[in-house]
Amino acid sequence: MDRAPAAATDGAPDAATAPPPPVPVRPGLRTRAAAWAAGALLAVPAAVAGCRALDADGVTPLPQLLSFLPWLTVPAGLGLLLAAVARRRGLAFLAVLVLAGTAWASLPYTPPLAVTYGDPVARIRVIASNVEYGQGTGSLIDLALREKPQLLYVSECDPACGRALAAALSRQLPHRVSVDAEGSSGSVILSAYPLRDRSAVPAAMGMPGATAQIAGRAVRLQLAHPLPPVPGQVGLWKSELARLRAAVEARPAGETLLLAGDFNASQDHAAFRALSSGRMLLDAARATGSSRAPTWPAEGPLPPYVQIDHVLTTPDLTAVATRFLPVPGSDHRAVLADLDLQDER
Repeated sequence: MDRAPAAATDGAPDAATAPPPPVPVRPGLRTRAAAWAAGALLAVPAAVAGCRALDADGVTPLPQLLSFLPWLTVPAGLGLLLAAVARRRGLAFLAVLVLAGTAWASLPYTPPLAVTYGDPVARIRVIASNVEYGQGTGSLIDLALREKPQLLYVSECDPACGRALAAALSRQLPHRVSVDAEGSSGSVILSAYPLRDRSAVPAAMGMPGATAQIAGRAVRLQLAHPLPPVPGQVGLWKSELARLRAAVEARPAGETLLLAGDFNASQDHAAFRALSSGRMLLDAARATGSSRAPTWPAEGPLPPYVQIDHVLTTPDLTAVATRFLPVPGSDHRAVLADLDLQDER
């Protein structure tokens, strides 16, 4: 009797021991995950761009995130891409609005319209520099000797820093007004012009001021260095910027003003923009087309991403050129501005 041929296995796995087939991921699960990820990516750009549009700084973490505003177009763009992957029309439309709003808010600030005066009567070079607890003092001395400013505004300049600057620059900048304090609280203005009416705006860190006589004109000099808007002291940051604004608005009508330093605020912060809302002040960087040039942090793993060091002037001081220069030892770039003092016609 013939036997039935045995089934050929040819190495095929037995049905009892074969691995189970992979469970397919449902398309609905993928789209839901993409939609949730898109929403998470869009939340921060939407909140920050909303603050910018509403002319408000909000509460922590929004004042801190406003410093990153131009960079938030990246998560907004990724959010739009994921919304398209998720095939959610409403979410995609919202993502387009968020990306457009963030990109609009991130555009460079255009130079403001300002009425200038007559012919220039003096060219003034000013440098504003934060030397980070005095660590960049030597580099700043080299910079001042090379660039020969008539005015030098120095933040975080302790007494040792002040003595070093005075000794090295005594011929070039013989006049000074300062707040002598240790650490970040010390500040000094060095001037080629005689100074009078020395004073200081009350603040946790030194903000000295004085009046210089330049080409027969009284020019008020004021250094700015309010507290940074770190979590827990946003209210103090706003109040110190408000004191600077009060000092600006309290000056006599028509007085020329040169306000410079480390403002710990960018032009994307409403508290900073409020400084110029009462009596118009012009930002030298904005007036010369450099409103997005970053000044901080100038050391560390990240490249500089925000401009918090500024030179602000009344319209009778016209910015001719602005440069941002490294100060080795400091985490800030220095701002150098060439200004023309106009006559009073």
